[in-house]
Amino acid sequence: MEKQISAPIDKKTAEELTAGDYVYITGTIYTARDAAHKRMKETLDRGESLPFDIKGQMIYYMGPSPAREGRPIGSAGPTTASRMDKYTPELLNLGLGAMIGKGKRSREVLDAVVRNKAVYFAAVGGAGALLSKCIQSSEVIAYEDLGTEAVRKLYVKDFPVIVVADSKGNNLYETAIEQYRKA
Repeated sequence: MEKQISAPIDKKTAEELTAGDYVYITGTIYTARDAAHKRMKETLDRGESLPFDIKGQMIYYMGPSPAREGRPIGSAGPTTASRMDKYTPELLNLGLGAMIGKGKRSREVLDAVVRNKAVYFAAVGGAGALLSKCIQSSEVIAYEDLGTEAVRKLYVKDFPVIVVADSKGNNLYETAIEQYRKA
C-alpha cells in the first residue's frame, strides 16, 4: 500500500504503517551516522541534552556528498543501519519515532521498535542521486567538525521509503524470505 506521511512522525501514524508499505515522507528529518551517534551517546552519558529534540523525529542514516551548484545537498543514499544498532535502542526509548537506512537490524533494535511503537524504513541503496532530488534544504545543526557525518536537519518532500520493521513486530526482510520460499 502507498501512503503519504509527515515528519516528524506521531505514534498513531507509526502504528498505522505495516511492513511492506511504500511511504512518501514530507517534512523535517535529521541525518546521523556512526560518529554522530557516538557523540550523541557521550552527550547522554554526561547527562546533557541532544542537539535536537528527538521525540517523534526521524533519523536518516546518511552522509551526503558535496552539493552541486544550485542544490542543497549532493548524493544522499542510505548507510547500512546495523552500524548504529548499539546506540538505537536508547534513542528509541527516548522517543525517536523512526529510522531510515538500509539492511537488517539487530533483535535489540527490533524489540525496541515494537516496545516504543516506532518504525524502521529502508531507502533504496545506490539511488543517492535520485533521493537527493527529494531534499529541499539541508543545514548542519551539530558536530560540524565531523564533515559528512555531522548532524543535518533536512526538509524532504515525497521522500520514498519502504516500511521494513513496523510497530507490530512485522519485519519485511523475514516475511519476504518466507513468501519467496513458498512461491
